[in-house]
Amino acid sequence: MLPIHAKPKPWHPSIAANPQTSSPLRFKTRLLPLKISSTLNENEEANHYKAGRIKRLVLTNEGRTKLNTFPDREFYAFPRFVTHVDDGFIATLTDLYRERLRPGSEILDIMSSWISHLPKEVVYKRVDQKLEMEDGSFNAVLCTVSVQYLQQPEKVFAEVFRVLRPGGVFIVSFSNRLFYEKAISAWRDGTAYGRVQLILQYFQCIEGFTQPEVIRKLPTAANAQDDKSPFSWFMKWLGLFSGSDPFYAVIAYKNFKPVYECDEILH
Repeated sequence: MLPIHAKPKPWHPSIAANPQTSSPLRFKTRLLPLKISSTLNENEEANHYKAGRIKRLVLTNEGRTKLNTFPDREFYAFPRFVTHVDDGFIATLTDLYRERLRPGSEILDIMSSWISHLPKEVVYKRVDQKLEMEDGSFNAVLCTVSVQYLQQPEKVFAEVFRVLRPGGVFIVSFSNRLFYEKAISAWRDGTAYGRVQLILQYFQCIEGFTQPEVIRKLPTAANAQDDKSPFSWFMKWLGLFSGSDPFYAVIAYKNFKPVYECDEILH
């Protein structure tokens, strides 16, 4: 019996671990997160939160509060057929979608308006508005000028991670317009720069999203083109004193950014 217990050799554990350290190509492969995910799905731990793991909470309890505490369903019971942002913003957003969303994609447009900002000439396989979907259901998730109303953004971003396929993209766009009484305190009290940083933190608090990319387009006011003072420049940078709506988008991918995205940018 004793020789049997002693038979396992001490170098076996290191051999089992070596393939991960001695084979850098295998360790760096994009498929590694998928292997981890498929293994965890067999464990009860995966059922604790099958969405992306929330590493930390971004908002304080005070930062989640709204001036209008009545249910959002009551607030939006009366239809508001407005576009929320101007034509310049919509054109910029549509161009971004045309660049980042591949034809034939399955898209989830959460908190969508009564109009679509997707390019009309592009055919997508499916465009849905329900977050309650199976894991890995979509190639892309969109959130347009609505992120400011999320009181539990960490959970929403984690759910988005869950329904995205590996390599899927999440595009969050916003401007400086809002229903003030329904926006959370952290958004109401923030500057344009602070709001961008807030979205970056939402992405970074979820394990598995790539490093977020920020796209910013601040139009110059037609009536202030000749004003080149430092104060005017600073106010434009903040998204104020502008002739049209400033455009902001924060973009990240689940696990990795697909190679074809890089190829399209190069061409």
